[in-house]
Amino acid sequence: MSESIYNRIAMLRAERGISRRQLAEAVGVHYQTIGYLERGEYSPSLYLALRIAEYFEVPVEVIFSTRPFPRLGERTA
Repeated sequence: MSESIYNRIAMLRAERGISRRQLAEAVGVHYQTIGYLERGEYSPSLYLALRIAEYFEVPVEVIFSTRPFPRLGERTA
């Protein structure tokens, strides 16, 4: 069983014009950590996931999921 954590960090960053470095500084991690998170190479701690959600002012489940997010424009049942 895979324990991947899927996320929408890159999409939110692009939507808001925020660099990896800016996000990293805001949540207290190295900018490379944001890249690892976006690529699914690293799963965030609960604390980091909550910090990122607070930064974007959205619920944590808007950003992180244990299931892949549907593609934009894809209908869900």
